[in-house]
Amino acid sequence: MPVDDRTLDDATLEELREIAARYPEPRSGLLPMLHLVQSVQGRVTSEGIEVCADILGITAAEVSGVATFYTMYKRRPVGDYHVGVCTNTLCAVMGGDVIFERLKEHLDVGNDETTTDGRITLEHVECNAACDYAPVVMVNWEFMDNMTPQSATDLVDDLREGKEVRSTRGPRIATWREVERVLAGFPDDLADEGPAAGPASLVGLGIARERGWTAPGGEASGPTGSPTDSPGESAELADTSRAESETKQEEGHQDG
Repeated sequence: MPVDDRTLDDATLEELREIAARYPEPRSGLLPMLHLVQSVQGRVTSEGIEVCADILGITAAEVSGVATFYTMYKRRPVGDYHVGVCTNTLCAVMGGDVIFERLKEHLDVGNDETTTDGRITLEHVECNAACDYAPVVMVNWEFMDNMTPQSATDLVDDLREGKEVRSTRGPRIATWREVERVLAGFPDDLADEGPAAGPASLVGLGIARERGWTAPGGEASGPTGSPTDSPGESAELADTSRAESETKQEEGHQDG
């Protein structure tokens, strides 16, 4: 696929400086800065490395060391949709290896290669932390659960044809560059679109409630002596309640 040689314009340079200014130590902003570079140029370019180094006051070698260490940073152009097939232990034995081989054949690409139309980049990835829905495929870091070789080929065909595809537990799938911009810290307002959890993810919570299990420190007393939740625990409970509500709503839609 062609390489995007577009230079980083003034607006992007200003956003890179904005990211660096978010942190007490500017170099802490390097990770989101590299995602922003990818959102514009489709990969981490030599120009992007030099610009990040200049803004942060560090060497290009230091930036390059980070860009080549983390697998989410790419030195070759990525297609519109990065399709990552989990081939770690559980997904592999549940069919992940078969799915990956089927997609390589179907798309006529190897690992970390992009189709000639520039639409799909295929990569086998390590654990996606979604073992309860194995085998799992991720499209631009959004979950596609309980996949089969057939559903995986249907998925990439839909993506190549420009059809709207929705994550199993998340929003409609955006392009890779759009998602890279989100990872740089510029929201796309899709965070609350789609369910956040499913029944398999909530089984452990249900068992804990049935047996009265609580996290250590869960019975700390407040000023009045009554049990209270810490801010972190309150946020966790709110997130859990939201996930359960979304799951019930989703089940209701399916039943209807």
